Amino acid sequence: MNNRRFARTAGWLVLPCVVAAGVLAWYVTRQPASPFEQQQSTSFDPALVSRGEYVARVSDCVACHSLPGKTPFAGGLEMATPLGAIHATNITPDREHGIGTYSLADFDRAVRHGVAPGGRRLYPAMPYPSYVKLSDDDIQALYAFFMKGVQPANEPNLPSDIPWPLNLRWPIALWNGVFAPTATYAAKPGRDALWNRGAYIVQGPGHCGSCHTPRGLAFNEKALDESGAPFLAGALLDGWYAPSLRQDHNTGLGRWSEEQIVQFLKTGRNQHAVVYGSMTEAFNNSTQFMQDDDLAAIARYLKSLPGDPQRDGSPWQYQAVTARSDAPGAHTYATRCASCHGLDGKGQPDWMPPLAGATSALATENASAINITLNGSQRVVTAGMPDAYRMPAFREQLSDQEIADVLSYVRGTWGNHGGAVDAKAVSKLRGHTDPASSSPIILHMR
Repeated sequence: MNNRRFARTAGWLVLPCVVAAGVLAWYVTRQPASPFEQQQSTSFDPALVSRGEYVARVSDCVACHSLPGKTPFAGGLEMATPLGAIHATNITPDREHGIGTYSLADFDRAVRHGVAPGGRRLYPAMPYPSYVKLSDDDIQALYAFFMKGVQPANEPNLPSDIPWPLNLRWPIALWNGVFAPTATYAAKPGRDALWNRGAYIVQGPGHCGSCHTPRGLAFNEKALDESGAPFLAGALLDGWYAPSLRQDHNTGLGRWSEEQIVQFLKTGRNQHAVVYGSMTEAFNNSTQFMQDDDLAAIARYLKSLPGDPQRDGSPWQYQAVTARSDAPGAHTYATRCASCHGLDGKGQPDWMPPLAGATSALATENASAINITLNGSQRVVTAGMPDAYRMPAFREQLSDQEIADVLSYVRGTWGNHGGAVDAKAVSKLRGHTDPASSSPIILHMR
């Protein structure tokens, strides 16, 4: 009797488990719907290919899928994750290693939903939570460009370093269900066309939030549009602090006009800053190629995002230093930094950026200040011409303590209030970063 009762009870327990397992298996292997499912042929009209090239520029596809000296879009870039290193894939139209066999629907699912043919889930290092907002027209143009405007590269993809079972990809489907949106961008009816175009670029192809929005415990962006206060509020990523793009006075764009935002994205500099760190690659291959109307749209949208005075702190005001200080780091600054950035910290516009009021000197996160001092900056390339002015690397010239002292001086002078830098923080980044390459990734399209 007891055995029969146990068997009956076990049977009732097994049944829901089997059903749940079946539902889970269906959910993690299902293919997202694509509006191009029934489209058998695709036009590769030259005008569409050219437009797709522009969408690829705006989307900065080269940043992850190309390496210096290699065929464009052949992949190979190593990206660190908390689970291990992964490598960007070959997205040329090569039929063996690239995407040459992808249909338009396959391409759409990979770009906008992170699902490759066969149901293989892409790691969200591919910014499909942003790319999902791309319009159908832009997806078609992008597909045309990659199929007809990119040279095939017979370059095998590199396996990830993530160990089993952490490399199982089916849990990504569950992550997507919680954190990844599924709809394209919808224009906000209360906003004008310029604002909506800027919102579309920033949230979608530009995927600005991938760097500038803080992430949660599941490595998800805490907000994906202006409805969330963390959206574009600044984040630490790969040894750099991507600053706020909101109207924060100290650590964001509160002191920048729309025209100055456009100037920065178009020329790589303005009176406040010069591109460096990860932003250099975005400028070299993306923002400088954007149409003026699109840059103006981005600026209009970013200027509409309110700052947070509680997070940002007291507004910075310049404070003159009338006498040479005996503080630690002052001598190093005078001998190593002042020739470019000035004893007054104001720099030499438009070539040498000011350190007085610089975001890196006002943010509590000090990674960017340490990283660029240790490793220098990448070449900025405008219209094919390398910038003659480049921040040098000081990792061989200065000790951890000397770098900590000079950065503490910079972050505590001229009204800056970013806080002191500890030598241990310098040592940590010294061991996990490398000098900036003198050969930046520059994509020469057709």
